[in-house]
Amino acid sequence: MSAVTKFFFRMPYPSQTTGSIIRWWEARRLAYNLAVGSTGLMTLAIANLIAALPPSPVHLGAPLALVVVYAVLANLCFCLGPIVDTLVCRRFGPNYSAVGPTIFRYGFAFAVGLTLLPIPIALVGWGVRVLHLIG
Repeated sequence: MSAVTKFFFRMPYPSQTTGSIIRWWEARRLAYNLAVGSTGLMTLAIANLIAALPPSPVHLGAPLALVVVYAVLANLCFCLGPIVDTLVCRRFGPNYSAVGPTIFRYGFAFAVGLTLLPIPIALVGWGVRVLHLIG
């Protein structure tokens, strides 16, 4: 089994304890934070680069308070994962043990995608500046 498969999937077990579910999620929190954080740094750099392009370059800077709030909210959303995973496993049994890793995969992709969202917004802003200059 590859490292990516081990990271995004969990072997089905006949009975999952609450502790084992939480450990599975917490073993992935650091990687999740590193992925979302590094994506955020890259997004800030690219958005600032796009904003600095002529015509009419603007200085965006790094909104530190917004970055901290985003990081806290991303981790709060992450915390919902093991809660939902545990509730589903308790309510529906081991046949639904794939729900947790599925929630993790979709949440991971959503968090990284949401973190990349300022790049196309910055591109649209640059396009508006160019169209304003032309028109």
